Amino acid sequence: MTELLYLPDADGITEFEATVTEATEEYIVLDGTYFYPEGGGQPADRGTLSWGGGEATVRDVRKNHGDVRHYLDTLEGTLPEEGETVAGEVDAERRETLRRMHTAQHVVSRVVLAEFDATTAGNQIHEDRSRIDFEPADFDDADLETIETETNAVLDRDLAVSKAERPREEVEQETPEGRTQLDLIPDHVDPLRVVEIEEFDICPCGGTHVDRLGEVGHISILDRTSKGADVERIEFELVDA
Repeated sequence: MTELLYLPDADGITEFEATVTEATEEYIVLDGTYFYPEGGGQPADRGTLSWGGGEATVRDVRKNHGDVRHYLDTLEGTLPEEGETVAGEVDAERRETLRRMHTAQHVVSRVVLAEFDATTAGNQIHEDRSRIDFEPADFDDADLETIETETNAVLDRDLAVSKAERPREEVEQETPEGRTQLDLIPDHVDPLRVVEIEEFDICPCGGTHVDRLGEVGHISILDRTSKGADVERIEFELVDA
């Protein structure tokens, strides 16, 4: 199995060395990686892998039965051998944007839960904009202004963001009702990796996040779309504070 080295709180690291366990023309598997594999609404990291006999660009990263496959876009030289050491470099600028976006999504979700008692039914993080589906919800323009204003006010507080593994029972007791769909996480997953914003939010999450809210900047809500009965989608972008 590939060790997810960025967990629980090393998601700011973007350069590392690891050992090859499998290499094909399509993908490379390592014994450990700081590349984030697509999941939880967050896209996979991109970057490069290099070794003595070659280099490859990584276009996608996905889990596969415990392994993490680094899918190759371009390959120069020969493939590395099993047991060979490679140097990995995650696209740091893209990673930082996704960290900021994902943390902003947590803040928006918590604000909407507090202000409108609406649960996050789904989300998708992108570099340029992100979206969140809420239910039950029926927002108007004034509601969107409230969400944007309240979210930016929280971001301005520059609260600390911690990432840690915690016992499942403890997390279930502390997570506000409606904050996440804990029932969708298999019972055997214990402990849970948790992202906590001091005195504001707690949520099980395996994604990458900043260490303080001040790193996010502000958000601007771009659009609202009805996705069916009592389901509203909000799209937002990041802007400088």
